[in-house]
Amino acid sequence: MTEELLINVTPQETRVATVENGLLTEIWIERVQKIGLVGTIIQGTVRRVLPGMEAAFVDIGLEKAAFLHVSDMQSPIRLDDKGEPQTVSIARLLSEGQKLAVQVTKDPLGTKGARVTAKLTAPSRYVVMMPYESNIGVSARIDNEEERERLRSLVETSRVADNIGYIVRTAAEGVDAESIKDDMDYLQKVWAGVLERRKSCTAGEMIFRDLPLVQRMMRDLSRRGIERIRIDSRETYHQCVTFCDEYVPELSPCLEHYPGERPIFDLHGVEDEIDKALNRKVSLKSGGYLIIDQTESMTTIDINTGGFVGKHNLEETIFKTNLEATLAIARQLRLRNLGGIIIIDFIDMSVLEHRRQVLRALEKALERDPARTQVSEVSQLGLVEMTRKRTRESLEQVLCTECSVCDGRGMQKTLETVGFEVSREIIRQVRQFEIKSVTVLASTEMVEWFTEERSDDLAELEDFAGVPIRLQAEQFYTREHYDVVLQ
Repeated sequence: MTEELLINVTPQETRVATVENGLLTEIWIERVQKIGLVGTIIQGTVRRVLPGMEAAFVDIGLEKAAFLHVSDMQSPIRLDDKGEPQTVSIARLLSEGQKLAVQVTKDPLGTKGARVTAKLTAPSRYVVMMPYESNIGVSARIDNEEERERLRSLVETSRVADNIGYIVRTAAEGVDAESIKDDMDYLQKVWAGVLERRKSCTAGEMIFRDLPLVQRMMRDLSRRGIERIRIDSRETYHQCVTFCDEYVPELSPCLEHYPGERPIFDLHGVEDEIDKALNRKVSLKSGGYLIIDQTESMTTIDINTGGFVGKHNLEETIFKTNLEATLAIARQLRLRNLGGIIIIDFIDMSVLEHRRQVLRALEKALERDPARTQVSEVSQLGLVEMTRKRTRESLEQVLCTECSVCDGRGMQKTLETVGFEVSREIIRQVRQFEIKSVTVLASTEMVEWFTEERSDDLAELEDFAGVPIRLQAEQFYTREHYDVVLQ
């Protein structure tokens, strides 16, 4: 498996693409006017406390208040008189108008505001510092017990206080003690700066921000075996050289400035792949296809055999299509950055062993996904339910906006439906008011439908209403937009 990063930098945005075996698998986009806030620590103000939801809304300077649950408060669990752990009510922890430093864990998504936590953390290359915790955790992706114990012991002996916790990241696997300690010392300095800045910060002001996108990618992906990093900006290239020499020296030989005239994203057809990732339909090599529908509550994926007829029998054809679909689904989830609840409707398989193999193939294909996923067994309805952790907007939400014509429905009323609505509106107005004539302002295609395809119906409508009806085409009206003007 060969993997490389392609980095495209313009004054307005930075894009980072992960290419595996010549195929685009992930894309990150950071725009100057809309930089992600995940990991940012902000001085917030509590606007509303909701005891019934055990949550609060915190103003962090965005259009919508951020959501803070009691489980994200520092030490929300205390022992009662009997020594039993009990969650403290949000109303006892917070009050309206209170200043509170919070960290963004999820960017605003659709109609929802950001998700924040009061359990502040500071990340580095190998560890994540948790100043208000005391435990030491190790990434679940490090599965060697001896290595897990070694790393836990290193952090335990290197931390300056027992009341400061750490999470050891996957990148720390196999790293020597000195490098781990250097990381922890660096985070101590970062946290000291955070504490100092908090003293003078006003409401809505930023206290701490994580690294820019490119440097963040270098830090987080350094252990994934990346063979080459190509950057089309000389300035960004030199910044990366300096950053890598200091923090991730093993990546320095991989850095390469791309001076070519041909856009760097054209090298592996990245631009075309991004365009395809915005379509509902994903074609499979066999002739089958996926239909992916993203909604606010969940994403549904439907698999179809399409033009694939197979060579033996129907069950074998269905099995092979479903197997091929698992690889495509895993790639599309990463590429489109789909998160939350995902429902997969595989083609019905009557053989139990086929269902097991397809489920195992899906789980194996998801192993390379850096986002946390959880897959359930095939349900009684033949559906596979899964979840994928969502911390940032999907590719569609970053690049697209709701259609102004259909208001995000993805459907338009037929000309006939709109025509009948116009007719009913005319009759309603005629019966309600004394009028001499009616003028209908509508789209060009709507006027043509009335005059060319339904001219007889229009004449009947005039007789029924008892007034002349005039049609006027408006260039900027959409199909469903019309006005009935009375005279």
